[in-house]
Amino acid sequence: MGLVFLFDCCEPGTEFESFTPVLGTQSLSRKLTNENGHFDPRQVERESDEVDVCIVGGGPAGLAAAIRLKQLANEAGNEEFRVILLEKAGELGAHILSGNVLQPTAINELLPDWLSEDNPSRFEGATPAGEEKMRILTQNSAIPIPMPPQMHNHGNYIISLNELTKWLGERAEELGVEVYPGFAASELVYRPDGSVLGVATNDLGVGRDGNAKDNFERGMEFHARVTLLGEGCHGSLTKQVIKKYDLRRDSQPQTYGIGLKEVWEIQPEKFNRGEIVHSMGYPLPADTYGGAFMYHFGENMVTLGLVVGLDYPNPWLSPYGEFQKMKHHPLFKEVLEGGKCISYGARALNEGGYQSIPKCAFPGGALIGDTAGFLNVPKIKGTHTAMKSGMLAAESTFSALQNTDEGTVFLFDYEEALRKSSIWKELYEVRNMRPSFNTPLGLYGGIMYSGLEAFFLKGKAPWTFKHHSTDAAATKLASECEKIEYPKPDGVISFDILTSVSRTGTNHEEDQPVHLQVEDWDKHKDIAWPRYQGVENRFCPAGVYEYVEDSTKEHGVRFQINSQK
Repeated sequence: MGLVFLFDCCEPGTEFESFTPVLGTQSLSRKLTNENGHFDPRQVERESDEVDVCIVGGGPAGLAAAIRLKQLANEAGNEEFRVILLEKAGELGAHILSGNVLQPTAINELLPDWLSEDNPSRFEGATPAGEEKMRILTQNSAIPIPMPPQMHNHGNYIISLNELTKWLGERAEELGVEVYPGFAASELVYRPDGSVLGVATNDLGVGRDGNAKDNFERGMEFHARVTLLGEGCHGSLTKQVIKKYDLRRDSQPQTYGIGLKEVWEIQPEKFNRGEIVHSMGYPLPADTYGGAFMYHFGENMVTLGLVVGLDYPNPWLSPYGEFQKMKHHPLFKEVLEGGKCISYGARALNEGGYQSIPKCAFPGGALIGDTAGFLNVPKIKGTHTAMKSGMLAAESTFSALQNTDEGTVFLFDYEEALRKSSIWKELYEVRNMRPSFNTPLGLYGGIMYSGLEAFFLKGKAPWTFKHHSTDAAATKLASECEKIEYPKPDGVISFDILTSVSRTGTNHEEDQPVHLQVEDWDKHKDIAWPRYQGVENRFCPAGVYEYVEDSTKEHGVRFQINSQK
């Protein structure tokens, strides 16, 4: 039983008008059955394409890698150098919620004129960081405390990360990157020697029952000399290569957080352009790591959110419920009243930092961005490190391909470049801050130790704290914890979960397979329900997991996954 959840209800289910089925549904499904009588798409051979580099994931890391690769290739006069980027969302940025404080070090290096008035293609959505506030919250008060040095934002910008991602995609295509949104890389393809050859995209036209529909089309394979995985936190292909090549052999277990975020349009008189607010404490209990933020950007827009470490002990806690309760604190409510919530989203975060970084190069490819876990948790920033890792991987990849005519490519230079980079230095300096909250002193002990690190030790302590084993191991039995009752949403400041999910902008084809699978529903329920009393209902920020009353089942409940109806 674990508390790691990925808010990923955005599988594409794209339809292609150009596809003309040869066989009807029944005859195709019958033709493609295996010896057990089950539909088996593997009996249809995939088409394949040969490319130089395949990048999985159209976030900041993947796009930075793609741009840097084509910059290098074009500078070398090799315009035929093929770089493709696969993104499962229907368009770049669709899975990235707006509102982010960007440290511009990496983008300044990659695209120096990104804000230049002389650049007709400049990015126009950057709000310079302004006034900063740090608060510890109790139920009704906000106590000012000094802003830790690593959290200062002078020279940074508040941006819509969604818009920046779209903009980076345009720059990539201008350079010749082949960008394919709406294609999920669902499977790794291997060479005979066990190295990664590339990826295969998901099959299309498969119904909820697992059988082929009239528009069935087998996925396509992309064979690459190098494959870069930029899936983000806890990606399915990433988990496979980490296990296959034992990339965690020298690192500690990854720890996770969940971030919940909303974007609001507020009344003009309440807007303070560039203001950045961070808080700790209420509504989270003292034994739960996390914090809140609110950024003023654009024109009368604020983004606010709550990050909760998934090593919280009380299984009755609901991160979504805590977020909705948080907005009623005077610090946030006074800003939101009279405004309008525009969008909502949530995502998992790698919080392990320096101690949990795996080996990032594997035979035939590498991990980049938050896929590897380069988020600076105390700084609350990861876009600049993600982009920098993509650029380093691109440089190592291009160099290796110039020196290797055929066979498997090993990116040894990438591992070395990471350790000499600003990423490594930055994460090493803050390595003890997140695990310092895992002491019996909880929140206040972590704040005191982090202050010592930030103002005096500055990462030079001769010790490195270890993380706990896993987040799930920190979960106590429901019978050992106080039950938490959350106030009913008022529909003005706080909202029920279905209303929030409707604001994510995600949509699924109704008749498609459910991508979340449970091997044995009853076995899971019989183990988990007595211990945790439906923790899945509460840790999921999208209402996907649910226990429902069922008198025919042991314990009187049935566990189910709610896909779109």
